[in-house]
Amino acid sequence: MPEPNGGRPTLEAVAAHAGVSRATVSRVVNGGAGVREAVQERVRRAVHELGYVPNSAARTLVTRRTGAVAVVIAEPEARVFTDPFFGRQLRGISRELAAADTQLLLMFVEHRADYDRIGRYLAGGHVDGALMFSLHRDDPLPAMAERAGLPTVYGGRPGWAGADRAPRPLYVDTDNRDGARQAVRHLLDRGRRRIAVITGPLDQTSALDRLDGYREALGTSEPDPRLIADGGFTAEGGERAMATLLDAAPDLDAVFACSDLMANGALRTLRARGRRVPDDVAVVGYDDLEPAAWADPPLTTVRQDVEEMGRLMARLLLRLLDTRRAGGARGSGAGGAGEAGDAGDAREAGEAGEARAELGGGVDVGSGAGVGAGADRGGEAGLGTGAAGMAAAPGLEPVITEARLVVREST
Repeated sequence: MPEPNGGRPTLEAVAAHAGVSRATVSRVVNGGAGVREAVQERVRRAVHELGYVPNSAARTLVTRRTGAVAVVIAEPEARVFTDPFFGRQLRGISRELAAADTQLLLMFVEHRADYDRIGRYLAGGHVDGALMFSLHRDDPLPAMAERAGLPTVYGGRPGWAGADRAPRPLYVDTDNRDGARQAVRHLLDRGRRRIAVITGPLDQTSALDRLDGYREALGTSEPDPRLIADGGFTAEGGERAMATLLDAAPDLDAVFACSDLMANGALRTLRARGRRVPDDVAVVGYDDLEPAAWADPPLTTVRQDVEEMGRLMARLLLRLLDTRRAGGARGSGAGGAGEAGDAGDAREAGEAGEARAELGGGVDVGSGAGVGAGADRGGEAGLGTGAAGMAAAPGLEPVITEARLVVREST
């Protein structure tokens, strides 16, 4: 056991305690291959008994990984902490990263000036990769990640300039069009004919896709413009949009709000205007988060598994990182499995050769539930982001999750 007032245990102390070389301890601690299981167990026991904690800076130099991922949300902090959508998605991301012993660094875009700060940080080697969501059409963040060669997974279908060129970005989304179609067809089946829609910002692909699904369900590419209003994906926006719709089309008998927050805002306006729900106006939301069940009356809504989408984003990024790490290891020399300078350690020559042989086996990045199971596969293998070899990621594809209508009292 370490002395109560002694210094911090060193790599050399662990090596002496385990009866192996410093390079062997380095490989075990840093996840390298080529060390026999019995030796690994001896090293792990020595690490535990001495209370050794790896130096994070040194470990980064050896592994070329920081053990951290940036989660960048292109929204102000106040919006993120008041919208349950973001909380649920962050929960999924956090749990998946924690299970992989990876830290989460959260970043917001409060003002345009924040983009420079975020871009410098992402390009500075402080994180291994990034998860980005709630992006808008003119958002510079994807280009920043690409210039930095930073592995990145996006939340939502890419809609920025250049997103359609090869290699296509990796992303996780729900089937927004089909969810919107289900919502509007449900209202039509209930006999509603003057169906309005409250959209999110139309510079975001989720809002565009839900508006397209609304149009498709109505069977027209040009619905009555008086029945369309932007609610900005907020409760206050939904409240204002509902007032605008009632002023422009007082005969409307249903509204599809493209988020539960906007639907709750719409309910407040309908109540203030003396409209009964669902007797006079039926209401459908989107998300099936807490606001849907809390609403009065409880909202019929379209369910997307937001927490699972967060988990899938994190899982996809971790596999992308593992793919790049395996590719880098396959191209390294004899010393690549240990610390700088370890290649000259004669005691490790045999194990270094074993490591090179094992690294030739690659990594199975295509396994696991959920990832790669989406509807929008596009037939492409090796999807990734950036200019630093990210295209070489066989088995990784965008993921589209299912949207499902949940019927409650508001219709």
